[in-house]
Amino acid sequence: MFMGEFHHSIDSKGRLIMPVKFRTELGASFVLTRGMDGCLFGYPMAAWENVAAQLKKLPLNKRDTRAFVRFFYSAAATCTLDKQGRINIPTTLREHAALKKECVVAGVSNRIEIWSASRWDDFTATTAENFDDIAENLLDIDF
Repeated sequence: MFMGEFHHSIDSKGRLIMPVKFRTELGASFVLTRGMDGCLFGYPMAAWENVAAQLKKLPLNKRDTRAFVRFFYSAAATCTLDKQGRINIPTTLREHAALKKECVVAGVSNRIEIWSASRWDDFTATTAENFDDIAENLLDIDF
């Protein structure tokens, strides 16, 4: 399970250090793609296969399904860690997430998320203000 928040810088070549804590679970290679809320989603291969299996079950006759699947898969890239524990993020994905310099790598259960630091700050500020309401609106989850 991925959890935690780590701050790193992306270099001019699009390379980002993966937190040491995530490297083993991500494996030798993993999939990075467009995520929701303006971030990137990164999945270990086994989790990616589970996501792919769920997406295959969606009805292709639905316009929203086709749009989502195209957008999600078309920018997906297999990433490998270099000797320094960095990945090279493709330009399309860097543009989607507005990754310029300061980034946040967050663990979110079965995936990692990569955010620009400014988007992450905006997201966490908004979520913190509404956290109790968000929790109340979720289905019955026993903490």
